[in-house]
Amino acid sequence: MSLLELFIIAVGLSMDAFAVSICKGLTLRKKELPKAVTAGLWFGLFQGIMPLAGFFLGARFSSLVEDCDHWIAFVLLAFIGGRMIWESRRAESCPDPSFRWNAMLPLAVATSIDALAVGVSFAFLRVNIFIASGIIAATTFVLSVAGTEAGRAFGSRYKSRAELAGGIILIAIGTKILIQHLMA
Repeated sequence: MSLLELFIIAVGLSMDAFAVSICKGLTLRKKELPKAVTAGLWFGLFQGIMPLAGFFLGARFSSLVEDCDHWIAFVLLAFIGGRMIWESRRAESCPDPSFRWNAMLPLAVATSIDALAVGVSFAFLRVNIFIASGIIAATTFVLSVAGTEAGRAFGSRYKSRAELAGGIILIAIGTKILIQHLMA
């Protein structure tokens, strides 16, 4: 998998955290960079850890499913992407306005569950998980900081569009993986 493909997946996975960061930013009245960085660190850290966990779980079982690994990767990415698209269409209130650990931890875990499943698919695709996790973590950090600032500045107009775009990206990558394996 190329670095560009990894970056595109990272952007897709980051969209949940970006959308939540926009909501967190809605609670800020003035520019507060430390709070934006806090959001970036929480979301980036968990988005980086979860693919590692998924990868090592998937690697443990990859020999058992080697013949259908491309289908598993496709189904996981399509499911995650479809769920993101569905969630983008729902009206949902913003999370707790606090940036303390007890408010951020559940959000960081919830927004990174998708990355766990992607980590499993990375094991089947034999992706360098350390590079992939680093790219995912860094991308999520940057987009979460930007999302917090965007929320503060622009409001909630972009939340559903971010989730929609992330879902479409993940489905497209899953479809590409499936097509490549079926054509090979």
